[in-house]
Amino acid sequence: MDKKKFISDSLIESSETKLAIQKECMNDILSAVDLLVKAFKDGKKILLCGNGGSAADCQHIATELMIRLSHDINRPALPAVALTTDTSNLTAGGNDIGFENVFARSVEGLGNEDDVLLAISTSGNSVNVIKAVEKAKSKKMKVIGFLGGNGGKLKTLCDLAIIIPSNNVQRIQEGHITVAHIILELVERELYHD
Repeated sequence: MDKKKFISDSLIESSETKLAIQKECMNDILSAVDLLVKAFKDGKKILLCGNGGSAADCQHIATELMIRLSHDINRPALPAVALTTDTSNLTAGGNDIGFENVFARSVEGLGNEDDVLLAISTSGNSVNVIKAVEKAKSKKMKVIGFLGGNGGKLKTLCDLAIIIPSNNVQRIQEGHITVAHIILELVERELYHD
């Protein structure tokens, strides 16, 4: 295996994916900014769910909202809860009501009308994320999907689906965090920049 070629090919593919995001996802990214700005102005919160690397992204994104992203902006915390971080909740739910229901149960307990659920799934077909989205819709929450490939089943369930134009899980995950940083920085600037 030519490791240098692998590295070069990976970086080129990552760059090409980001350029495709610019071309194909611009309007959806802008819509997500508007949706979140309105939610925060209205005193609403964001809940986040996903599995594996997407669970880590949930924690990362929630932290950026609660603490801050842009160091040149002094702002209060924005209410965000990663539903992926409470091990007692996740393990009790997995044991007692099935892992497919753990996020939906937390959405049931924490979500309110016009709150936002950010549902992250590289395939768009994660059963526990789908059930969380269905629960959020039943509570009249707004749903943003961070998806990949063809968007899977979640594409049509979300109010707004940002679908990274790739079938490579690594590139999709890189796209998700890149898009998240762009959205969050714009949200901060719209809400708090002078």
